[in-house]
Amino acid sequence: MIKVVSLLKRRSDMKVEAFQDYWRNEHSHLVEQLPSLKKYVQSHTRLSGYQNSEPAIDGLSEIWFDDTDALVELQASSALQSVADDEKNFIDMNSHIQLLVEEHVIKESKVLNSGVKNIEIVRRKPTMDVSDFQKYWREAHGPLGGSIPQVNRYVQNHARLSSYTNGREPKIDGLALTWFDDVNAMRASANTVEYSKTRADEGNFVTEPLDFVIAIEHVIVG
Repeated sequence: MIKVVSLLKRRSDMKVEAFQDYWRNEHSHLVEQLPSLKKYVQSHTRLSGYQNSEPAIDGLSEIWFDDTDALVELQASSALQSVADDEKNFIDMNSHIQLLVEEHVIKESKVLNSGVKNIEIVRRKPTMDVSDFQKYWREAHGPLGGSIPQVNRYVQNHARLSSYTNGREPKIDGLALTWFDDVNAMRASANTVEYSKTRADEGNFVTEPLDFVIAIEHVIVG
């Protein structure tokens, strides 16, 4: 499976509630028409995240396809053009980040439909080789994050190595996604020894501080 993630910020003239409503109830129908689409998930930043400051992102889009052949078919489709045209109605295209990623499931257990999802935007240390960064994140840091008792599910999303070819450098190196029963469980996790060890390790491979949002997940397809 191939996954495409998009980090979204709303248009400056759009209220958060209007952005979330349009994205979920209007734009989603266009995405559903994409050829070979296997799964589509929207994650909306919780409204409480706007109380004190503007969050790093207003939401995360995740879409899955079978393989690269499906992506080739997608690029030639009129449905993709319709999606792109409609994005201008609610997304700030200047801050739009889209990335092809490889998923690595670190921890898998039951996720509540009423739960919350933490989205962390990951950028590697500038001095670190991409392959070394991905290996450390997955094999050394992954087990630490997965050991936090309150984490129900933990998935690392690594930028595909093709994103770095021909001198290219993606705006981010990946996303860390974790699921909790609720906000209280997330807060409780911050008081655990496992969490302290996880945070202490971050300086070994990522640029700190990590931008993050707490979101509500909506499975549109899949």
